[in-house]
Amino acid sequence: MSTDPETTETDPPPRKPEDRTEAGTGRTEGESAPGGEDRDAGPATPSGGDAAAPELSEAEAELAAQRVERERIERRKAQKTGPIEAGAKLGGKAADLLAAVRAVESGEKPVSSAFREPAPAPRRPAPEPERRTRPLAPQEAAAVPGTELVATVRALLAEAGAPDTLAPQVAAVLGEGADTHLRADPWQLLRITGVRPEQADGFARALLGPECRPDDERRARAVTVWLLEQAALAGHTALEVPVLEAALAQRSVPDPDAAVQSSIAEGEVLVFQDALETSGPGSAPVEGAAGASEDENRPVRVLIGLERYALAEESLADGLARLINSVPKENGAADDWAQAARSAAGAAGELIRAVADHGLVLHTGGEASRIEPATLLQAARGLGVRAWAATHSPAGRDMFAALPARPDLPDAAATTHPPLATVAGLLSGTEGPGRDADGALDLDLLIVLDAPQLDVETAALLTESLPDGARLVLSGDPGVLWSAGPGRVFADLLAARVCPQIVSRTPDPGPIGELVSSIGIGELPQVDAPGKEVVIVPVRDAPEAVHRTVQLVVDSVPRAIGVPSQETQVITPGHGGAAGTRALNAALKERLNPGPGRFGGFDTGDRIAYSPAPGRTLPGHVVKADAEGLHLECSGASVVVPKERVEQSVRHGWALTAHQAVGQRWPAVVVVLPGDAAQALSRPWVYTAFGRAGRHLSVVHGVEQALPRAVAEIPAKPRTTRLPLLLRGQLPATG
Repeated sequence: MSTDPETTETDPPPRKPEDRTEAGTGRTEGESAPGGEDRDAGPATPSGGDAAAPELSEAEAELAAQRVERERIERRKAQKTGPIEAGAKLGGKAADLLAAVRAVESGEKPVSSAFREPAPAPRRPAPEPERRTRPLAPQEAAAVPGTELVATVRALLAEAGAPDTLAPQVAAVLGEGADTHLRADPWQLLRITGVRPEQADGFARALLGPECRPDDERRARAVTVWLLEQAALAGHTALEVPVLEAALAQRSVPDPDAAVQSSIAEGEVLVFQDALETSGPGSAPVEGAAGASEDENRPVRVLIGLERYALAEESLADGLARLINSVPKENGAADDWAQAARSAAGAAGELIRAVADHGLVLHTGGEASRIEPATLLQAARGLGVRAWAATHSPAGRDMFAALPARPDLPDAAATTHPPLATVAGLLSGTEGPGRDADGALDLDLLIVLDAPQLDVETAALLTESLPDGARLVLSGDPGVLWSAGPGRVFADLLAARVCPQIVSRTPDPGPIGELVSSIGIGELPQVDAPGKEVVIVPVRDAPEAVHRTVQLVVDSVPRAIGVPSQETQVITPGHGGAAGTRALNAALKERLNPGPGRFGGFDTGDRIAYSPAPGRTLPGHVVKADAEGLHLECSGASVVVPKERVEQSVRHGWALTAHQAVGQRWPAVVVVLPGDAAQALSRPWVYTAFGRAGRHLSVVHGVEQALPRAVAEIPAKPRTTRLPLLLRGQLPATG
């Protein structure tokens, strides 16, 4: 590593950092959801508009496809031949919670001791209660609310002193009679993205007057659901009861026990009792191996979760078990697969051999290891297999397509339509092979790159979309940041060990590859960078960090490295603060594309980051603006963002957060680490940010020892999920 020798004039003292608010989450970047993980997030897309468009946009097409798939998932689950045994031979608090659920199913209130006193005897096992159809999430609302309904809701919001700009979203989420629902239960306002409990409390006081009390059951239930939604934003699919109750107490809920109990009684949340392993890590409980008394005393983990994520995790476990247990289709003779494996070197051959015999295979490795799934794709196509690959982003798809082909393998995919797609495009039907008569994807093998970015709902849709006998390969780097949505699917599957795992031995090349590989094992060494592949630029404060970043992007990197400004990406921990994305983008725009921002803050030629849906970021630039909206070009595709959605879904893109940058790479990257970012650093964040660089990495370093400490001591924050246990209940571990 080398240190930049240039010096600058002394800058004024740093400004007070502004709140780092994550778009679409309603919380600041420094605030975690209960027990959760702070994450960067792209701008969220509003749930509705004022008028129906004649043609579906990419986001609307994706959401429509997801609705169809969820209906298919629910039908599939309803066709199961028998009930699912849950809670068998449990005692104590877990059995009481299960009794509460069954009481709710029969129309009764749960017993008051369900969360307080141990039961005198264990409950008998019974089928899992039948669940209601999950309501659509805000972004899934199918119909645009009528103008009359919006006007009525706007009047109610104004009456209570709430922002009337929330009216379209309230009407879309609560549906017909939204004003009546709000008058009956003002805390339903918490179902709107970005609304916080204190804001809903003020709305309730304005409507209810003296009848508004902190111990109101309606408030307790609404805050319980809100906390679980915030936990989902932090990656959890459920929360343990003590964690949830502690969070409720922090939100001034007088009786957290009663709040959770009431939420279960009204069907707002679900309760789960997961038996914990007692025979060591990685081993599943052995059925019938112990007496009844030992089973009754087995420790359990009591979880509370929302139905949508519970349904997704169960559907994902079912779909994965179906793929693992089904015999792969006879695509090519066994000798042909063996010959293809022998002709591929190293881990690529192992990958082909594993895919030949198994329905699910995991593949791990860094950026250079992508050549191995590329070899698999080419070999499978050469055998006549209908194989496709899907990536997290269009940029990742283009990089994968540019990998060198093997001349010794026939490529049946050398057509005008290469077998590559994005995950979102595959699910929405705008990319990929399309679907067969049964609604399944019309393919035999699906290779999913960037697998750590799969949240539990997207992964469930993918697995349920695959036909029986299809093969699924999940490939990715386990060291990068996890998905923006709830769950940790790839990490859970790696830990469950229910299928073959192929570990790549292809190292990332050069000084940057050496540095990133060392970070992955918790070390931050000095690497030899004779060509200035890695440069450290020390700074004293945030204003100096902004100044030096602009200097690097505009002058130093183009002049010394030969990478132009438009191919250099800035990455920083947060959106707010004196050196966050907002401040850096403003400074970079002033130098690279100055203008008045006459198109809602944007000018023609501005570099942007477009988020068609939460958790997805597409880099691009502004082409023009007219009555239709803001015209963008993103990875070669034309996108029109309606005027009313620009503020929520488009940001300037010279500077991004690491979560926005994951799944993409640039020739040069400038990572900015101002002093106020020390608390946001972790090993996965540093690994992801540094790993986005191809030829050159500059680190604007103002966190002193916080950087090596984060790499050595701060792993990914844990996420509470149920997928490993669900898989262990259906599949044996492979060791």
